Amino acid sequence: MALCVSATVAGQTVESPLPAPVWHDEPPQRARWLHDAWQAEQRHDRTQAAAWYCLAARHGSLEAQHRLGRLLLEHGQTQHRQEGIALLAQAAALGHHRAAQDLLALQGTQVLQAQQPACLTGGAAPVLEHVTAAPDATPRPVPHEEVERYVAELPMHKRRHARLIQRLAPSYAVDPRLALAIARAESDFDPSAVSPRNARGLMQLVPGTAERFGVRDALHPEQNVRGGLSYLRWLLQRFDDDVALVSAAYNAGEGAVERYGHVPPYAETRTYVQRVLQFYRAPRHVAPATP
Repeated sequence: MALCVSATVAGQTVESPLPAPVWHDEPPQRARWLHDAWQAEQRHDRTQAAAWYCLAARHGSLEAQHRLGRLLLEHGQTQHRQEGIALLAQAAALGHHRAAQDLLALQGTQVLQAQQPACLTGGAAPVLEHVTAAPDATPRPVPHEEVERYVAELPMHKRRHARLIQRLAPSYAVDPRLALAIARAESDFDPSAVSPRNARGLMQLVPGTAERFGVRDALHPEQNVRGGLSYLRWLLQRFDDDVALVSAAYNAGEGAVERYGHVPPYAETRTYVQRVLQFYRAPRHVAPATP
């Protein structure tokens, strides 16, 4: 799929890769995954490329879905090729122009109702030809040192509540970095915040969630944080530590995530998920050491 330009060196024609694409329309985290996938393709490590494209497509990137479809179509076995055609059809139906062009080029090819690749629902990436050994490139969470610098630079009234979250999170088996990402997206560490939907406090608990997790006073900082951490722990178990799904469920409710099977197509929720991922930086939750 990578385009090349030709040059003449010592009388021979050689091919040089074009510069990496710039993913203008993608949020930063998805752009990084797309770039990593593109680089893997340049190494002909198509299995690793498929894994990165799967990750970005799973979190809403039509460009990644298109590129994954092309990759499966060009380098997969029969089942993979049918999945690739189905992915192109889905991307085209959602308005991806190049996917629609690719489908036109396949005129006469039957688009079967193939299932999505398993990697889009948490399974393994498809194994394609010319696999090369590659180290585990799973993104890791933001370094603790960077989080410490961030917290230390907060105004004193916000820093006090960020420290409360850091102190309590491990006892709920929640990574303090993820808890901070959620609180930052929810209230920006304001314990008196109240949303138009009557979500309250640091972790923005709606009355039903507060009652569900035993919070009597949602504007009491420690009660609120404990309730929010209890809910996060429950969501992490429910959605197998998938940070995008957990944060989407925290914002839109677990029912919405279960109905769609992925991050719901709500602008507010998708913006929220990207904000959490940009802070936390890893697609999967890393449990803290037992306190």
